[in-house]
Amino acid sequence: MIQIPYEDMIAKIVGASELSSTDVESKVKAKMEQLSGLISKDGAAHIIANELGVKLIENTTGKLKIDSILPGMRNVETVGKVVAVYDVREFNTGTRSGKVGSMIIGDETGTTRIVCWGDQTDKIAQVKVEDIVRLKDGFVKENRGNKEIHLNDRSLFQINPAGETVGEVKATIEPQEASRKSIADLQGTDGNVEVLATVVQAFEPKYFEVCPDCGGRARPNEEGYQCQQHGKVTPEFSYLVNVFLDDGTSNIRTVFFRDQVEALLGMTKEQILEFKDTPEAFEKVKNDLMGSLIKVKGRVKVNQMFDRLEFTANSVDRNPDPEQELKSE
Repeated sequence: MIQIPYEDMIAKIVGASELSSTDVESKVKAKMEQLSGLISKDGAAHIIANELGVKLIENTTGKLKIDSILPGMRNVETVGKVVAVYDVREFNTGTRSGKVGSMIIGDETGTTRIVCWGDQTDKIAQVKVEDIVRLKDGFVKENRGNKEIHLNDRSLFQINPAGETVGEVKATIEPQEASRKSIADLQGTDGNVEVLATVVQAFEPKYFEVCPDCGGRARPNEEGYQCQQHGKVTPEFSYLVNVFLDDGTSNIRTVFFRDQVEALLGMTKEQILEFKDTPEAFEKVKNDLMGSLIKVKGRVKVNQMFDRLEFTANSVDRNPDPEQELKSE
């Protein structure tokens, strides 16, 4: 059942009738008494709205604004701007195992948390703050008074789709601030942390095929390349760069994906793709990168194969102000 907050129901009834909020509250109370307390306050408000001909839910299909999305909805479609990206973690309950990650997106009407399950968590590593995402076929749940849109393997998740724009975001959920840590203090459960460190080693970009429509991995098969969402596709290339960061307490391998690679190197997509055919030309870029002091926000994961912690960047600042950073220590 689609759940509408009681206050929202009262506001809608007031807005669509000539009644005051006090009048509506009185009608709700009278209805509950009429039914001898066998109905909840929310249920009574639904009945009052129906009696007055007030439509509490205007639309449940098509591309919805975030303030129109309600717990209980299914097959939800929306577009929003990424406000924050959080960790992807693996879980094993004994009867079920997998991966889950989350982010917050927003539009002109509000913000909401997006929870990604299974293969959809691969997209979390590819998005950054200010990206625009289009989501389709999600289902909405309530968690501690806030709504969440959940995406499974059948959902659509597009990053920066053509033609989609979002205005100034109205913040109704405050994103968690990244906590500053030294590399030696990082733990495998850290999902939103910030490090200030120096690049001491860098590696050539690695390229991989992605779907041109949704940005998900395109896997090779006997017919060419296949996207789980869009079937047979002609893939584009995305990329990642691994570097080692050192802050004097320890060092850690850090992976930068797509937009973070562009921010780290100060290059465009076209320039980075040129290194695919001329990898030797990347040597100068590596040398220029060595010794750079950078600020990176992201999440920590445990590499089970090598039994070590690794860092995945969600944002990077190539030119942090040393004086300002010392004040924040």
